[in-house]
This record gives sequence, C-alpha cells and structure tokens, in this order.
Amino acid sequence: MKDNPDPEAQAGQLEAEADRAAGHGDPGQARALLERATALDPGRGETWLKLAAMCRAQGDLPAALGAVGGALRVDPLGFMALLLKASLLEKSDRIEEAGETYGYALAQAPATIPPHLDAMIAHARAVHAARVAAAAERLAGATGAAALSEIEEARLARFRSNILRRTRPYHSEPTHFHYPGLREREFHDRASFPWLETLETATAAITEDFRRVMAAERAELVPYIQYPDDVPLRQWQALNRNEAWTAIHLVQNGVIVAANARHCPAVMALLPALEQPAIPRRGPNAMFSLLAPGAHIPPHTGVANTRLVCHLPLIVPEGCWFRVGDETRRWEPGRAWVFDDTIEHEALNPSDALRVILIVDTWHPDLSAAEREAVAAVMAATDPAEAMEGL
Repeated sequence: MKDNPDPEAQAGQLEAEADRAAGHGDPGQARALLERATALDPGRGETWLKLAAMCRAQGDLPAALGAVGGALRVDPLGFMALLLKASLLEKSDRIEEAGETYGYALAQAPATIPPHLDAMIAHARAVHAARVAAAAERLAGATGAAALSEIEEARLARFRSNILRRTRPYHSEPTHFHYPGLREREFHDRASFPWLETLETATAAITEDFRRVMAAERAELVPYIQYPDDVPLRQWQALNRNEAWTAIHLVQNGVIVAANARHCPAVMALLPALEQPAIPRRGPNAMFSLLAPGAHIPPHTGVANTRLVCHLPLIVPEGCWFRVGDETRRWEPGRAWVFDDTIEHEALNPSDALRVILIVDTWHPDLSAAEREAVAAVMAATDPAEAMEGL
C-alpha cells in the first residue's frame, strides 16, 4: 500500500485489501486489516460490520460484538447492525438481550426485506415474540394483592402493554384548538357519561329515525368532510367531499337541519341531556354517519380537544372496525362509546353493506362549568364575524 497521509483514504485502501483477503479465505488477515482501517477512520459503519463478520468467522464472539458496537456508534438505529448484534447475543447465550435487540432491529426493518434475509427475519420475530410473551407473563403476575376497579385494571393492562411495546402512547393533536391540562384518553370511561345508557336504550327508536329520514324525499345526504381545496390540512385530501363517507346532519354547527331533524323525534328528544358544546357556528352537532361498503377512513385528528365524540352504532356489517390511537374496537349495534377525536383515529368497512352510526359531541368532562363558558366565548371570538358582533 502506498503512503497516504489521508486517514480516510488509507482506511479505504485497507478495507479493499481486507475484501481481497476475505475472498481468498483468509479471515485472520482480513480482520487485521479491518482493525487497522477502523482505528484510522472510526466513522466507517460498513467497515465495522465487515470486521464483526471476520471476528465471528474466527469464533471470537466478544470481538464481533465489540465491532458491531462500533457500527452502532456510527448509526445507533442501523437495521443490519442491530440484527447482527441480536444474532451474536443469541449465539453467546444471552437470550433475553437477544430477544430485546431483535425487537429493536425489527422496528428499523425497511419496507422491503431482501429475500436472502427472510429466514433470519422470521427467526428474529420468533425469538422476540417469545421474549415478549415471557415478559408479559412476568408482568401479569406482578400486580400483587392490589384491589383494582375495572377501569383501573384496564389502565394497568395498557401500562403493561406499553412497557412491552405492544402498544405506545398517543397524544391529543387537535388541528385548531388545544386546551391544556385535559386528560388524554383514546376511549373515555363510561362512568363519566351517565347518559350513555339512556342513549343505548333508545337504539331501536333511533334506528327507526334513520330509516325514516333516509326514506324522506327531502333528506339531505352530504359528504361528511367538506373543506375548500386550498385549506392547509393535508389529512383531509382523501376524505374531502368523498361520497364513500357521508352524513345526514340533524344539528350542524349549532343549527338544527329542519329537513332532516323533523323525521327524527327520538334523537332530537335525547340531545338536551348530552351536555353538548354550544358554541356559535361550531356546535353542538348530531348526525347519522354512513360508511359505504369497502370504504376506509384514513388516520386523521379532530379540531378541538375541549369536546369528545360519542358513537352509537345502529347498523354494523361483519368486520367493521374503529381504531383510536393504539386501541381498535368493533362496533356493536346499541353499544355506545365516547372517544377523543383529536387522537389519531381511522375506520374501515370491509363488508359489502352500509355501516351506520349516530354521532353526537359532548364537552370534555374535565372542563368545569365556568371553563365551558369561557372556552365557548374564546372559540367564538376566533371567528371575525362573531368578534365584531360583540363590539
């Protein structure tokens, strides 16, 4: 090798010589050259991986792990480096660490896996799954003698699944209005909304309301999302004016839609008990939501975390599901829930039939009566026309 004062160039030449040595079946010579190359230029991630392979070929697992550590110092999230580290840990009988590291590697896996890695990836998944299952069993038995309520048990179960990374935290991300300090929950506890049972009891009558309004000649069925094309909200592109997701509004932005509402006495009689946000030009809202066969509502978030959304399923074909954050549920006719629509959510109707639910909004239960009044005033004042009216 010619003298070259540039360490990076020297390292490159050494690596090329190491490649030739490895090709000739001399891992010892290749290793020595790669050790010199990494000493000259420690920022060469691929060189560290080649060094790890030569050390492994010689059966020197500690040195191979050290070399992989060099690659991970260059790129801590490197997929191949993590995969190789996990494999070396497994060969070293460090199974718990191997399972965890396989999990890190799988989290960084590219969208397309080269075919020659298929068997290794399948093995990584199996080892990681076994590690998670063992950890889940250990955590499940760690509660002790604590007497927990049903709600507390559910929260503890989510705590465990977050630790195991089967789930992850999701946060409220409203597009417009974020009120600080409100609890972030994907699906809120039923105990906070005593009127849910009354709503559920009326499911049959509400379903009749829907059938009646659908049969009416003057019923107004419109796309659920309707925004001007130039509004800077990319999430609405797939939803905007999409006739696969439509609505029959009974109350829209605080205004009763008489053409529809007059056919729905059961719904209209129940609305006053739901603690709905009364905000000029924004609420309350009540509607039938219709999702066409095969339609998918892509992930998106709502406008304001000061209000929550209630679903009362009426007509639910087989296979329909709804995801909020990391919790996915199946709609069941007559079984209502309240969720935070400012946490990422999506829905799918994979069937060949129509899915129908009643949607209403309600105040977030953490807001006091005084806060509700103040929030309504502030949100109304964001509309220039409303602000001018108050002058």
